[in-house]
Amino acid sequence: MSKVYSLKTVQWLPVNMDTAWRFFSSPYNLKEITPPDMGFDIISTHHGAEMYAGQVIEYRLKLLGLIKLYWMTEITHVQPHAYFIDEQRFGPYALWHHQHHFQEKDGGVEMTDIVHYKIPFGILGSLAHVLYVKKQLKHIFDFRFQKIAALFPANR
Repeated sequence: MSKVYSLKTVQWLPVNMDTAWRFFSSPYNLKEITPPDMGFDIISTHHGAEMYAGQVIEYRLKLLGLIKLYWMTEITHVQPHAYFIDEQRFGPYALWHHQHHFQEKDGGVEMTDIVHYKIPFGILGSLAHVLYVKKQLKHIFDFRFQKIAALFPANR
């Protein structure tokens, strides 16, 4: 049986809470902060411009740059200007629980992402985690960190 892994990132943004919340709570901005090599596309047609609990968002993305995958998440919790949580309903993980927290701090907003995830396929999933998944998630969150820093520069 493979284990549950976790990942946490923290980034400070030199913006007010309204600006941060408006950007990160919109499904339309997901593609902009996802690495282009993932071929990420939102394919839902009725997901709405504003996030809400119960919202389902469907995507297509590439695995290993070749294999197209279908992924469906549900926004399970939303506390405006504080946090939202998305959980995978269908996709590559046995478990995907992603918390997005926002807190006013030092004249800006501190954004914290906490992801708990589990790879399917037992020992093969654990091996895949070591060889690929852990590095891929680091790539995604490193890209996201750099892209967000460029979108919200400190010297505005």
